[in-house]
Amino acid sequence: MPQIRTSEPIAKVDTAWLRMEQPTNLMMITGVVTLAGPVEYERLLDTIRTRWLAFKRFRQKAVDRPTGAHWVTDEDFEIHAHVRRVALPGKADQAELEEFVSDLASTALDPSRPLWQFHYIENYAGGPVIVQRIHHSYADGIALVQVFLSLTDTAPEPPPAALDPAEWRKTQVEQSSVFRRLVEPAKNGFGLARHWTRKVTEEGLRVLADPDRAAHFAGEASGLARELVHSVSLPDDPKTIFKGRLGVRKRVAWAEPLPLDEVKALSKALGCTVNDLLIATVTGSLNSYLLDRGERPSAGTEIRATVPVNLRPLEHARELGNHFGLVFLSLPVGESNPLKRVRFVSERMNELKSGRQATVAFGLLAALGMGPSALQKPALQLLSDKATTVLTNVPGPQQPLYFAGERVKDMMFWVPQNGSIGMGISIFSYDGQVFFGVITDRKLVPEPHQIIDRFRPEFEKLVYLSLLLPVDRPEAPLLAEALVRD
Repeated sequence: MPQIRTSEPIAKVDTAWLRMEQPTNLMMITGVVTLAGPVEYERLLDTIRTRWLAFKRFRQKAVDRPTGAHWVTDEDFEIHAHVRRVALPGKADQAELEEFVSDLASTALDPSRPLWQFHYIENYAGGPVIVQRIHHSYADGIALVQVFLSLTDTAPEPPPAALDPAEWRKTQVEQSSVFRRLVEPAKNGFGLARHWTRKVTEEGLRVLADPDRAAHFAGEASGLARELVHSVSLPDDPKTIFKGRLGVRKRVAWAEPLPLDEVKALSKALGCTVNDLLIATVTGSLNSYLLDRGERPSAGTEIRATVPVNLRPLEHARELGNHFGLVFLSLPVGESNPLKRVRFVSERMNELKSGRQATVAFGLLAALGMGPSALQKPALQLLSDKATTVLTNVPGPQQPLYFAGERVKDMMFWVPQNGSIGMGISIFSYDGQVFFGVITDRKLVPEPHQIIDRFRPEFEKLVYLSLLLPVDRPEAPLLAEALVRD
C-alpha cells in the first residue's frame, strides 16, 4: 500500500508570498460574492466539501521551518472552522457589509489551520453574501478566480453527475490540469528550479552547437539584466496622502458597476483598449480625490502602480500557485485633461508589453523565496517604496453563474499590498458588468468611498468628450485634446 505524504515543500515563489506577511499588510486575497437568494447552509457545506476540498492543498496548512516552508496536512481539519454563518448588525446594508469585510481584511488567518475561510451572511439587505479569504501563498488572483468558478454552475441545477462527489472530481481531474497538480502528490518542491536548470542546460547545448545562437542568448540575458537594473534603480514614488506610515486597519469600498458594453464602445471611440480606459478612469478618480483633499499635484506628477501580469501558459490557466510577475505602471495623477490621461496610460501600457519587467519580477520573487527571511523584507521594501498602489484587472465570466442553486449577482475582490504600499485597486468584470473596488490603509485614506464614488463621474466625462469627437477619424483621440482645457 503506497505511503501517503503529509508534507510537501512549498514552491519558492509561494514561500516569498508566505513570508511577506506583516501586521500592516496581511497577505490575503479577500472576495465578496452576492447571491440572488438564500442557500441552505448544509448545501453550502456540501458544495465546499465536494468541490473546494477536492483540491488537496486546501486541507493543508503552511508551516515555515528553518529548513524551508512546507505544506502540511491538517490532521485535525474541521470544516466548520473554515465555513461560518454570521449576521450583520443594524440595517445590514452596504455600509455594514463594508465594515465587516474591512474587519476581516485587517485580521490575520489562523496559522495553525489551512489559511482560508468562508463567511456566509444571511441577512444582508442586498441578498445573501459569501465573503472569502485566502492567503496569497496558495495562489494568485487569476488562479483563485478559476478555483472559485469550480464552485459554481452555469445553470441553477447542475447535471446529475456534478452532484456525485466522486464523479465530479473524476471529471474535473480529466479536464483540468489544476486537479492533476493538486490532487496528486507533488513530486518535488524544487521542481520549478529543476525545470529552469534543465532549460538552461538545453539552451547551453544549443549555443555550443550553433554559435549564432550565442548572440541571441546573450542579448536576451542582457535585456533581462537591464530590466532588473531599471526596476531597482527607479526613484521612490513621490509623497502624497496615499503614501505614508501604515497602520494595522484596512478599509474596503466598492462602487456600482459600469455596463461592459458601454466601456467597450467608449474604448473603441477613443482608440484605446478597455484596460487603458479603465485605468485612466481610476487615475482620474485619484486626481480628483487629491484636489479635494487640498493637494494640487503639478502637471507632471506621476505615481506608480504595481500591476500583476499573468505568466501562465494557457494550458495551465487553472493551476494553483503564483505564476505572475509585476510591472510598474505610471499613473499621471497630476494630469487634469481626461483625454491626455487616456493617451498617457495607453502609451505606458504599450511600452510595458514589449518589456520583460514581469519575468524579472517573477524570477526575483523566486530568488527571495530561496533566501532567508531576513533578506526578503529589505528587498521587498526597496521595491514597494517605488509604488503607491497595487492595481489588478481580472476578466471574469460573461454569463450568469449559480452557486448552490442561486444566481451570483455580484463579485468583487481585493488583493493584498506588500511592504509600505497602502492602497489596492481592483477591477473585475462579470456577466456584462465591470466592478470597481478599493482597499486602503485606514490611517492614510479613512474613507475610500471618497475615491471610488468618483469612478462613474470620471467615466461620464470621457463619454461626454467622446460625443464631441469627429466621426470616423482614427486620430480622433489626439484631435479631441483641443476640446479640453487644462
